[in-house]
Amino acid sequence: MCTPSRTAFMTGYYPFHTGLQHGVIYPDQPKYVPGNFTFLPQKLKKLGYATHMVGKWHLGFCNKIYTPTYRGFDSFFGSYSGAGDHYTHRQYKGYDFRWNNTVYKEAKGKYSTNLFAKYAVEVIEAHDPDKQPLFMYLAFKAVHTPLQVPKKYLKRYEHIENKDRRIYSGMVTAMDEAIGKIMTALREHEYMDNLLLVFTSDNGAASYISGSSWPLRGAKTTLWEGGTRVPGLVFSKTLLKKSQYVNNELVHAVDWFPTLLAAAGGKQPQGIDGINQWRVLQSGQKSARNEFIYNIDEVKGNAAIRMGDYKLIRGGSGRYNNWYRPRLQKDCDLVYHGSGIEMEDDAIKNRKSYIMRSLSEYATSFAEKTGMKSVWNSVTSWYKKMHCARMKEEERIEERKLMQPKIQLYNIKEDPLEQHNIAKGNYHIVQKLKRRLEMYEKTLVKAIEPPTNPKARPMYQNCTWSPGWC
Repeated sequence: MCTPSRTAFMTGYYPFHTGLQHGVIYPDQPKYVPGNFTFLPQKLKKLGYATHMVGKWHLGFCNKIYTPTYRGFDSFFGSYSGAGDHYTHRQYKGYDFRWNNTVYKEAKGKYSTNLFAKYAVEVIEAHDPDKQPLFMYLAFKAVHTPLQVPKKYLKRYEHIENKDRRIYSGMVTAMDEAIGKIMTALREHEYMDNLLLVFTSDNGAASYISGSSWPLRGAKTTLWEGGTRVPGLVFSKTLLKKSQYVNNELVHAVDWFPTLLAAAGGKQPQGIDGINQWRVLQSGQKSARNEFIYNIDEVKGNAAIRMGDYKLIRGGSGRYNNWYRPRLQKDCDLVYHGSGIEMEDDAIKNRKSYIMRSLSEYATSFAEKTGMKSVWNSVTSWYKKMHCARMKEEERIEERKLMQPKIQLYNIKEDPLEQHNIAKGNYHIVQKLKRRLEMYEKTLVKAIEPPTNPKARPMYQNCTWSPGWC
């Protein structure tokens, strides 16, 4: 999820070592990355870097000392919280957009992806890479809800009947275009000969809002590969000894901290969970790690560990336990049947009999001829709502059928889709991974889960989400 992953990126520590392993930071929660953790830009500043952040923060803002410009960034242009309207930049009746520490009202009515790209280009243009190295952390809000995009990006997806999936696809294209503009600026201003660019994500796709990690199992918020294994791309014209290859080595989110630090000429910080993987990425060598922790969440009561090819899950993976194809069709877009491998089109066809379709067509024609079209539209609207409610209940039933045993073991190399729990036949492997997981568990920092604070509400903060209440 958003907050735990960003914590890992910025600190190099597993979230369960910072107290941020459970859920995300809500805007009225006095929750943040504790001040004793050093952030990546703070380390890079000591190496002489200019540091800039653009986009979504989501690492706490109840006190200004937990905001970007107090945690190593020279400038910040974006939002403190984790979501919000992409045009109005409001969440829960509060405005949330900043330029450094000042509320930036000029963002109103402008699409977040375009705003972030424009500012990133301005930073690139204003900076002189020959005088000082540059670190930019750009965290787009796309493709987070609410699903919104300028109309021009929807035209190429008119063939997608499902409205949400159509918008979702447009959001990806808008982000792709924004990255293209940034790359153009980097070329025009002569950054390319010493550029290292990393593209990654904080979690797998959210199947419940039209995303898809197909064919991997699960979705965002889960410990399945579909919730945790994400796209990653590293690009450089000059710094990589091996190029144009796919790397399937074990690399965890915590590894970006020491890896980027090493690429910048820094040393591996002592005590962090991250491992320097620079040589792995640069030369295609074997991973410097053989294991990692997906998460340990004592509030949910679940955890997962990877050792070599094996993955052990204890206490269940989360709510979304099936295999979810992209939602392309209309109706309720439910495709979670049986093994989850059923084609979506077939699933929809199987639910609609020829007789029901024929009756519907006849009734529509009759209503139009007799002047009762508005009445019929009301009836069909009610029917669709009832139909969708029934389909969603079927979805819940299917999910319950996938109730998980307390201990699961998968060979990810041989079974990357996590279809075969092999725990029963591998007692010794299970015990080995359990013991290792329990060792990590002894170092866990209790999850920070403070109650919400009424003082944070926008009505007390000039209709904005602002620091100063913890």
